[in-house]
Amino acid sequence: MKDLKSQASRSTTPGKGGLTPEIQSRIGHQLRAMYDDVVRQGVPDRFAELIKKLDAPGATPHVENEGGSNDNNGRD
Repeated sequence: MKDLKSQASRSTTPGKGGLTPEIQSRIGHQLRAMYDDVVRQGVPDRFAELIKKLDAPGATPHVENEGGSNDNNGRD
């Protein structure tokens, strides 16, 4: 990120507070690299199992309440 700041100070920015196309491109590449890593991690097994259960015909969602009873939905 320091590279981006030094480039921003060396480049002329279009308009007030705008980013040059070069800086926008570098930000885009860094974001893609970060999100590609997240996508490669895949879906945890417990999420995949939950999705299968929800997609099953006749499945009724059952929400487990781990923190005790909360029937009032936050209302007093």
